[in-house]
Amino acid sequence: MRRRHTTTRLLAIAALALPVILPATPAAATTPTAPARHLSDVIPAPVETHPDAHNTFRITPLTVIRTTPGSAAAWHVGHQLATTLRPATGHPLPVLPVRSTPLPEIALLIGGADDRIGQQGYQLDVTRRGVTIRANTPAGLFAGTQTLRQLLPAEIEAPERQRTTWTVPGGRIIDYPRFAYRGAMLDLARHFHTVDDITAYVDLLSQYKINYLHLHLTDDQGWRIQIDSWPRLTTVGGGPGTGVDGVGPGYLTKADYKAVVAYAAARHITIIPEIDMPGHTNAAQSTYPELNCDGVAPPPRTDIAVGYSSLCINDELTYRFVEDVIRELAAITPGPFLHIGGDEAHATTDEDYRTFMNRVLPLVAKYGKRASGWNEITQADLPTDAVAQFWGTGTTNASLAAAAARGNKIIMSPANKAYLDMKYDANTRLGLRWAGLIEVSDAYGWDPATRVTGVGENAILGVEAPLWSETLRTLDDIEYMAFPRLPAIAELGWSTTASHDWESFRTRLGEQAPRWRLQQVDFYPSPQVPWI
Repeated sequence: MRRRHTTTRLLAIAALALPVILPATPAAATTPTAPARHLSDVIPAPVETHPDAHNTFRITPLTVIRTTPGSAAAWHVGHQLATTLRPATGHPLPVLPVRSTPLPEIALLIGGADDRIGQQGYQLDVTRRGVTIRANTPAGLFAGTQTLRQLLPAEIEAPERQRTTWTVPGGRIIDYPRFAYRGAMLDLARHFHTVDDITAYVDLLSQYKINYLHLHLTDDQGWRIQIDSWPRLTTVGGGPGTGVDGVGPGYLTKADYKAVVAYAAARHITIIPEIDMPGHTNAAQSTYPELNCDGVAPPPRTDIAVGYSSLCINDELTYRFVEDVIRELAAITPGPFLHIGGDEAHATTDEDYRTFMNRVLPLVAKYGKRASGWNEITQADLPTDAVAQFWGTGTTNASLAAAAARGNKIIMSPANKAYLDMKYDANTRLGLRWAGLIEVSDAYGWDPATRVTGVGENAILGVEAPLWSETLRTLDDIEYMAFPRLPAIAELGWSTTASHDWESFRTRLGEQAPRWRLQQVDFYPSPQVPWI
């Protein structure tokens, strides 16, 4: 197979496409030329930027996207980038897995970057000749393309061709994450959200270098994942009348779940499924009476109360049920984590709670997964590879600090800082306020490594922004509560502490508004942010 293309061949590739994709632009799509961008204008803030005003690159009809020869993964990232850029630019942007071209290019290359970038970082260089993104992994390449996307005028998000100058500011970016884990959580149990809603959220998350999506699949109000060995969990526990106020029915089939996993993986986001237990289990217990100690099914619950349900800790059927669920879910989850909940088990005694967790944690390992759970799991005998997710509102937690001292990693999700379902202010049309009101400055104004005494930088795996769905119904609702606070949490997870600056962040956040409008993101226009 020939691996090199001649100059004539490359020029022909670009030229042949021009008559097809460069029609006259309709007047309705016309926009003024966007102001120049700067390397430091992106979210999350890069580690290093070295601007060079003399080396601005312009994307033209002859520009190609070049990828590392022989790397299907690099070609796939290139194809994703081309798919993003083509509608607005109207340029063909062919993706070529070749060693060199004579054409203006965006090169996506594996290897050859700064030694510091690790497995998730990238190096981005812009000259008049082209843009070059180098990374050690496809995930790093993808992260670099999301930065490139923000360096282009906002109109790049338009669904059709715009009249503008597609320029990239010159210079170099060296960038890599502070924490390996940067997550978001979406609650499907209190109100079911469709595959289309989840994948739309994945698209938005990926733009801000979020790399984990935690799906809360079960709770008192609904069971949202197919389990073949307990089939009524979904048809009854996730059926009509389930969800808060009885208006959130639905569930993911295994095929749906696999589709979500694959879609997220293509955007370098790993899905983490959660089965909450031993509390938050009323949907299962009201469906299967035998899961109750007295063999009597409690009525379904559609309110938002917590802490009243518990599996029967001393019944072996409980552990057969739990193992069936873990086995089936692990089999369709390629990612490393399986979240077992463990929060607000107020109807379970402390002794029974430890008994339960000490039986269940080995089951997660048995099926090849790494256990994670809410911070209450630190009360059990945790294996050192288990991850605890802190959701409290305080700054001390003795069992969490003890787990960190033993070597357990911690994900920081303090409810009064990171919970995206909290209202922005007293008049916010959606959300709750039990953990407090969270404006954008509150979501941005904390440090994961100093939040809880005894849980320092080395103990932190990362951060996560949970979004509970008691008051949510639609994708617009998801977007309204997540944006603009989600980018704040994303920056806390990616960017250095030295770059943490509220004035800089609020300015950069305000510059995201035109992109969100073009993407039809229903964001909250916080008065704290100078929106463009």
